[in-house]
Amino acid sequence: MIKDNTISRRAAITGLGAVFASAAISPAIAGNFQGEAIYPALPEDPRTKYPQPPFKEQKQPWPGLASEMEPKPDHGEKSYKGSGRLKGRKALITGGDSGMGRAAAIAYAREGADVAINYLPAEEQDAKEVIALIKAEGRKAVAIPGDLRDEQFCKRLVEQAVTALGGLDILVNNAARQQTKKSILDITTEDFDATMKTNIYAPFWVTKAALPHLKPGASIIGTTSVQATDPSEDLYDYAQTKAATTNYIKSLAKQLGPKGIRVNGVAPGPIWTPLQVSGGATMEKLREFGSDTPLGRPGQPAELASIYVQLAANDASYSTGQIYGASGGTGNP
Repeated sequence: MIKDNTISRRAAITGLGAVFASAAISPAIAGNFQGEAIYPALPEDPRTKYPQPPFKEQKQPWPGLASEMEPKPDHGEKSYKGSGRLKGRKALITGGDSGMGRAAAIAYAREGADVAINYLPAEEQDAKEVIALIKAEGRKAVAIPGDLRDEQFCKRLVEQAVTALGGLDILVNNAARQQTKKSILDITTEDFDATMKTNIYAPFWVTKAALPHLKPGASIIGTTSVQATDPSEDLYDYAQTKAATTNYIKSLAKQLGPKGIRVNGVAPGPIWTPLQVSGGATMEKLREFGSDTPLGRPGQPAELASIYVQLAANDASYSTGQIYGASGGTGNP
């Protein structure tokens, strides 16, 4: 009996030591031993966590502003908590003013990275908010407005980011153009060209310019879409570009793997961003946006932030050529 008690006490002490060791390694998981655990949080019902349709009819000129949407998208401004997973890293994000780019920028800064964002001059209002959020984390924030449809600007973008950040090891090709058209007959050559330049040419130009600066351990992340595998009838040109994005990710991963550079993609489903209110969806679809998913609502950019972090983090070192989906249960990609 005495022997059993001794073993129990030792087991208890060993277990307590493991808890304290866990706290030292991962305080976010262990909590603060005063009854306040930061992670994990209590379960949240994914169906009711964020706004559900029907949504108010609203329209903005392209490219749209998140700050003028109703309801405003959640990019993790208040909810994302970092834990130093990207400390000392240097990231360039295209389309970093809103949507998944903004969510990634906020998350990267809170994980310890310095961040440069690109956006169109018309999106300056949203971009200023992102820059302020990055600086609030004590990280370097670099704003580089400009049109990615210009090859020379894409080259300057990378050079400015590298100079301002002091290097580059994360590239997120996120910016995109999406315009709904009922028929192929309604798409002009100028429309088609603008979508192709933004969604296909720009990542090609930016990646080419960035590659000489990327060293082993660097990460390239592309934003693709469920449209790559399940295209909508009214997104003829946009869907093509996302299929191309998915394929360039897989091809480039094979090309750059031997150099120690990982390439992955994120494939969102219906996500509440300015793309939808600035011509990316009809008013009919906008009102019921996301209602056809098993969760019954659109996703919020904040719900993808952790995916962008994971794909850039060192502990995802064996993931390359992968497409990570977040589509509310539709099973894509």
